[in-house]
Amino acid sequence: MKNVLTIAGSDASGGAGIQADLKTMCALGVYGMSVITAVTAQNTQGVYGVQEIDTDMVDHQIRAVFEDIRVDAVKVGMVSSAGIIRTIRERLRVLGAKNIVVDPVMVSKSGCPLLRTEAVPAIRGLTEIADVITPNIPEAEILAGFSIKTEEDMRRAARVIAEQGAKNVLIKGGHRMEDGAGDLLLADGNFVFLQAGRIDTKNTHGTGCTLSSAIASRLALGDTVEDAVRAAKNYITQAIIDSYDVGKGTGPVGHLTALYRRAGMEIG
Repeated sequence: MKNVLTIAGSDASGGAGIQADLKTMCALGVYGMSVITAVTAQNTQGVYGVQEIDTDMVDHQIRAVFEDIRVDAVKVGMVSSAGIIRTIRERLRVLGAKNIVVDPVMVSKSGCPLLRTEAVPAIRGLTEIADVITPNIPEAEILAGFSIKTEEDMRRAARVIAEQGAKNVLIKGGHRMEDGAGDLLLADGNFVFLQAGRIDTKNTHGTGCTLSSAIASRLALGDTVEDAVRAAKNYITQAIIDSYDVGKGTGPVGHLTALYRRAGMEIG
């Protein structure tokens, strides 16, 4: 069994953050562990409050896991302050963490800022240690420093982010207006454009968390970066198709529906 650690925030409604990460890891056959960086009061309609975990406690959680358990991959998600970001970066560097996937979460789908403005420069410190970084278009624009409208803009941004230290860059294209706008992967110096049609559903809560956790899980299982990204995209695509109409807003994707079906449970 491979072991994967997620370092991220908690989502009270269960669709994103730590909860989405652990469900994804379970579905993909790895043992999931968690370090909580913040507790959020949120549901399918929005984020209503964020309380950061003390920086020392974040550090203690990371050390406790690594001192006892082999860690085959790490996913880093919501980190809201510069202090927490620097702590994570330094601790993972000292511990020699491998297969680090960074999802630079900055704003929730409902528009709530999840990263303090003064912490934006510090997020580049995580970029430096990332084996894979997975920004969406708005996040890539902040990291690269310019607007992204076209596929060529995505390529240029990926190069800039790679120059900041990331070994591999996946820019998620879902925010582009074109139908079926795909994702762009810069892996080992080569570009791969991953086209996918849009799925007619409003229930996409936790897609970014889920994708990055799936990539980390597949890397832990021994995939190359390109194979891990392709497998993760297949997983998240099916999870969106199997999404749940839970709550009054943007519902969660179906992380565990394949397991439910095997158990003979009805989905929906």
